[in-house]
Amino acid sequence: MTRTDLIAAIASHFPTLTVKDADMAVKEILDAIGRSLAQGDRVEIRGFGSFRLNYLQARNSRNPKTGAAVSVPAKYVPHFTAGKELRERVQASVKDAPFQQAA
Repeated sequence: MTRTDLIAAIASHFPTLTVKDADMAVKEILDAIGRSLAQGDRVEIRGFGSFRLNYLQARNSRNPKTGAAVSVPAKYVPHFTAGKELRERVQASVKDAPFQQAA
């Protein structure tokens, strides 16, 4: 599901919302999550999951094309952990249908 698909689903589920209103709501939610992570906070959405930052230490790597050594600086990356309800919902749906890999 893409962001556009999410906006369309919300707009169709709530007839009083226009597509523009649904777009603004989705944008505001995603912006709020991004702002909280940028401040170093953890974001938890009950029944869905939580977002937090993982710290990756500086390391040396290799350029796969040339084989030259490349220094990768330390950085923080966002990490999502699915909540219990979401994991159980996904597991139940996987039992009903065979797994298909995305193309």
